[in-house]
Amino acid sequence: MNIKPVSEKTGTSADTIRYYERIGLIPPVKRNKNGVREFDDEDIRWIEFSRKMREAGLSIEALIEYIGLFKDGDDTTIPARVGILSDERDELQKRIDMMQSALRRLNFKIDNYESHVVPTEKELREFDEQEK
Repeated sequence: MNIKPVSEKTGTSADTIRYYERIGLIPPVKRNKNGVREFDDEDIRWIEFSRKMREAGLSIEALIEYIGLFKDGDDTTIPARVGILSDERDELQKRIDMMQSALRRLNFKIDNYESHVVPTEKELREFDEQEK
């Protein structure tokens, strides 16, 4: 299967698939005599695995490290892999907390626009005044 149907099947753009291959998130894909990638089921599983890990919030850097440990093929890396997932979860939770805080502030501003935002805006200098 070439890259277009694989892209459609996995919901991953062709550019992303090429990028994943280039940085080692998926193994090198076999190529035919014309140099065209020929994906097999194992390649598709790797693409889907990498995509799901990214959708779970893993950074590219963490995923590269994770796959590097996995490729060692040794169960002794399991604690390190779990550690990577735990660290990424903690970072994701921090981002969620920051976004929830921002959402609360924005909701407050919307709910109290007339009494809170308008008076603050009136205290701001006009942009045109700064140029003078």
